[in-house]
Amino acid sequence: MAERSGVDEGAVEVDEVTRAVLTASRVLVAVSARSLAAVEDRVTLPQFRMLIVLSSRGATKLVDLAELLGVAPSTAMRMVDRLIAAGLADRRVNPRNRRETLLQLTDAGRRIVTDVTARRRQEIAGIVERLTPERRAALVAALTAFSEASGEPPAPEADEASGLHPLGWAQ
Repeated sequence: MAERSGVDEGAVEVDEVTRAVLTASRVLVAVSARSLAAVEDRVTLPQFRMLIVLSSRGATKLVDLAELLGVAPSTAMRMVDRLIAAGLADRRVNPRNRRETLLQLTDAGRRIVTDVTARRRQEIAGIVERLTPERRAALVAALTAFSEASGEPPAPEADEASGLHPLGWAQ
């Protein structure tokens, strides 16, 4: 590859794409923050992440939940205790192994996830509607390629019978 000012052309492309993705991520973080604003008196962002994992994975062991969130089990336990106190999650004995406890969402926890997801989807749809059809197609192709490169499975359709998955995380 040709070099420009001692910089490999491939590196310039990666830098340009990285900058564009970082800019888009700021937009998505802002959308996420606004979608959580209505429930910020009930849950923090880390707690909402936990609700999302429980929503997409179903009943989950604490150690698995901690691993999925990238936190220590003791941290996950404190978060779970707060969600249980708020009535958004609960514990139950694993019917397959009575020595294990499973954590799951309550109906109130599911409602929060559904409401926040609906607000997020609505705001993102409003942004996408401002794009031309050609740019929409290009965005789908680019974001699909980006997601595939990261190993992230595609988000479900908005009207799937299983309901909305907050960030498209697969079960």
